[in-house]
Amino acid sequence: MNILIVGKTGQLANELLACAPANTTVTCVGRPELDITDAGAVLAFMQRIKPAVVINASAYTAVDQAEAEQAQAFAVNAQGVKHLAEAAKYVNARLLHVSTDFVFGNTSAVTIDGIAPLLPSAPANPVSVYGASKLAGEQHIQTILPHASVIVRTAWVYSVHGNNFVKTMLNLMATKPSLGIIADQIGTPTWAKGLAQWLWTVAAKPQVQGIHHWSDAGVASWYDFAVAIQHLALQKGLLTQAIPINPLPTSGYPTPAKRPGYSVLDKTSAEQATGLHAKHWQQQLSTMLDELHALNF
Repeated sequence: MNILIVGKTGQLANELLACAPANTTVTCVGRPELDITDAGAVLAFMQRIKPAVVINASAYTAVDQAEAEQAQAFAVNAQGVKHLAEAAKYVNARLLHVSTDFVFGNTSAVTIDGIAPLLPSAPANPVSVYGASKLAGEQHIQTILPHASVIVRTAWVYSVHGNNFVKTMLNLMATKPSLGIIADQIGTPTWAKGLAQWLWTVAAKPQVQGIHHWSDAGVASWYDFAVAIQHLALQKGLLTQAIPINPLPTSGYPTPAKRPGYSVLDKTSAEQATGLHAKHWQQQLSTMLDELHALNF
């Protein structure tokens, strides 16, 4: 199967390449090879390589910077995605597109038992430019390629590659006397390798379509995540001493872009569609830290 991966330098693309099935021919491109904001270039590229499946792991992800760079964020996350969908339709390819929990903003689904994980069908209500631009990209796909596309929303992605919360925390924990971490934003961390494995399973199942959610299992605040990172890193020799980690309210750490207050994603449809079951985020974090240790981080 001929696969095109867009987003060459990102965490997810690196993991997609690392676990690509043996029966695939993979072309992985970044902006130097393919500028998705150029509709003509996207169509010409697709016509040349004729992929069966396109996996879009690219995005404008500078969440706070997007508040001042709305045009740039929409050019990549909305118009660029539209160009990919149009070209995929033209060459009869499926499009697997990675979206975000930021499409939900500060809303949560309330049940009689309290707060429930967000279903793919939950109303989107972005409260940031980044979230709005990602939702616009989703809408373009649903209009152009409704029956040959999969949109997967994820959250809090990390890996051994690139810059992410886990690696940032490890660096800060090694150099700072203490840390204050947001404790009232609730979601679920996602190891990029697990998401990559889910996407490869979907790539091999042409009957899967629509919007799904994928993250690791369980629930955490950013504070919980940071505490677990330090605990496991000390066990594994990635850190030599513990520092105090203090919980902060969102109001104590203002940012240009608003973050979702609650974005635990319901993965039921994603698990049913693939037969894969999400592993708990602490288990995934432990495995990723083992990888990082092997790389002499």
